[in-house]
Parts: sequence; structure tokens; C-alpha cells
Amino acid sequence: MELILRRDVPDLGTAGELVKVKAGYGSNYLIPQGLAVRANARNKASLDHERRAIEASIARERRTAEEAAGRLTGLSVTITRLVGEEDRIFGSVTTKDIAEALDAEGIAIDRRSILLDGPLKALGVYDVPIKLHRDVAVEIKVWVVAD
Repeated sequence: MELILRRDVPDLGTAGELVKVKAGYGSNYLIPQGLAVRANARNKASLDHERRAIEASIARERRTAEEAAGRLTGLSVTITRLVGEEDRIFGSVTTKDIAEALDAEGIAIDRRSILLDGPLKALGVYDVPIKLHRDVAVEIKVWVVAD
């Protein structure tokens, strides 16, 4: 099945691209989610117009992400946790905790944009990457300190 992607789909392609996928994946997921449209003659003719609109949308998103990256550059957040033996914290610090700490600083970031390998389970300073756009990423410092 040939489809025209309306948005970026990880491991498949970028917006405006013509891709071939299995029929079930296309008709059961991509099309209902609004991620793609069928590549029939009418849609192929409008592909150039849509591609320009998609590129303009991506450029706007990138500018917004670059502005957010400017605010995040050099930022550090402190998260306090109760500490047990050997400076191990009770529980862990997750992407949700980091997003809430950033929100308290006045910066709203979706927790899915915060790229942690796993939850932080010890006191210390961590460099945490945040992916704001497919081309824009920034690192912040997260301080996990004892309460």
C-alpha cells in the first residue's frame, strides 16, 4: 500500500514523503491516526501543495523549539528526595518529576521529550537531554539532593 505521510513517523519517514507499507499498518493505524493518506491520483496531485504546507509547519515548530532551547540552555533544576542508607533515595526521579520541576520554573515541557535511560536512583548531578524537535535538542542539569 502506498501512502503519503502527513507527519513524521519514526522508523518510517518524514512528512510529505511517499512510502510503501503493509496494508494492515496503513489502514488500521496510519490513516485513522491522521499520520498518512492514500497515495491515489488526487492526493499525489496535491502532494506538492501539502509538502509546502508541511514544510512551513515544520519550520514554525523548529523556531518554537529553538526559542525553548534558548530558555533551557544552562538551566538546572533541583529535586529533593528522602535519603536512606548509603545515600540511596527512596523511590526514584523520573521524567514526570523533571517535567514538574521545569513547570515550577515556568517552562512547560512534555515529559515524553525528556530522554532518560532509566529513572535516577541516587544523589548527584545528572545531564539530562531534552529533545524539543527532531533537529533541536538541549541538555539540562538535574540535581538530586537529600531532603
